[in-house]
Amino acid sequence: MTFPSLRGFRDYPPPEAGARSELRSRMRAVARRCAFMELETPSVESLELFKVKSGEEIGQQAWAFTDKGQREVCLVSETTPSLARVFVDRAKSEPLPVKWFTVSKLWRYEEPQAGRTREFLQFNLDILGVEGPEADAEVLGTASLLLDEVGAKGLYRFRLNDRRLAEGIGASLGVLDPPRFFRALDRFRKLSTEEFDRELSASGVDAPGRRRLGELLTAVGTGVPAGQVEARFRSLLEWPLAAPGPAGVARLTALFRLLQNAGLSELIVFDPTVVRGLAYYTSTVFEAYDASGDLRSLFGGGRYDHLVELFGGPATPAVGLAIGDQTLELLLKGHGRWPEGEPPLDTYVVAVSDAEVPLALEWVQRLRRAGRSADSDLMGRSMSRQLKEAARRRARRALILGPREIERGVVIVRDLTTGVQQERSPDAVLAPE
Repeated sequence: MTFPSLRGFRDYPPPEAGARSELRSRMRAVARRCAFMELETPSVESLELFKVKSGEEIGQQAWAFTDKGQREVCLVSETTPSLARVFVDRAKSEPLPVKWFTVSKLWRYEEPQAGRTREFLQFNLDILGVEGPEADAEVLGTASLLLDEVGAKGLYRFRLNDRRLAEGIGASLGVLDPPRFFRALDRFRKLSTEEFDRELSASGVDAPGRRRLGELLTAVGTGVPAGQVEARFRSLLEWPLAAPGPAGVARLTALFRLLQNAGLSELIVFDPTVVRGLAYYTSTVFEAYDASGDLRSLFGGGRYDHLVELFGGPATPAVGLAIGDQTLELLLKGHGRWPEGEPPLDTYVVAVSDAEVPLALEWVQRLRRAGRSADSDLMGRSMSRQLKEAARRRARRALILGPREIERGVVIVRDLTTGVQQERSPDAVLAPE
């Protein structure tokens, strides 16, 4: 009888698991380099915690159940509610700004497809306590460095917008159903012209309004490079843009200038159709996307300045983003940039005969305690097969233990890249290089 993994769930055997671990290590290193501190939260939370943020509809995607204490709980589907809960508990004593990152396994009961599974890992960056666009720029700058460090340099771009601009455009067009209008705008790239027109009509935009929006999107563009945004922003302000649209334009202007000063001009574009689906975004919204256009967005995020208050905390401005592992994996593998897996060994200890096996095991322990990664044969293989195993493990060198060398108090060290070998004393082998 066999037991395959459940639909929407994946196994990651070696070396795949090692490659994923390597990516997480690089992400953590970048976050810490940028002065973010790691937060870890539970995998099971009260279902009510997620209803506060997302409403009753969360039940459609949540892995929810009643526990033995008759409490409604769920496997965590996103990290932000847990982060808000923790922050509220610590708000009075936590110095600002708060810069936290999380690496969490999450679960959503949704239809599996390429780049989307029911169990996945997500890397979050969040800054709380900063009202100005400096925090937005800091999150995006860190995300850029992070993507570069995991191997995606040159493969992505950032789309930026402000929810208040979308609200202002909708108000100018007489939208009757803003949530539906936002959803239509956010799906602009995915809908046909006819489908987009139908969705706009359903949101309350009349035929003249739909024509005006089409003319606006044609004039402003949906992928405006940083060097041209201020001219396009002036066009928006000259259009009959209702409040709070101008406030959104002002913030985007300041943010683009900050990102240009940070050297990110080539990576950022203005796109007025980016709205993001989550209702709690309040201002800046952004996403990273595959520059070739072949994949879904690599991450999404933005401002959520009122979320902490929903959980009973003080008014706290906040911005964050979430990077999922599945789409990032597709991007890196598609461009041949996926890590090899487990890191190569430093030393593989080879026993010439069975008599040297105990000494080989001793050497492995000595090397490990000296800070080197090391291993030896446990299968009784011949010397030639041990050396093949060392090559397969990508070991930097082989430490060969032969009876004659042992008698003279030396070992043979073979460089497995060049094939050059030499006799060394044990102290020299263990000495820092």
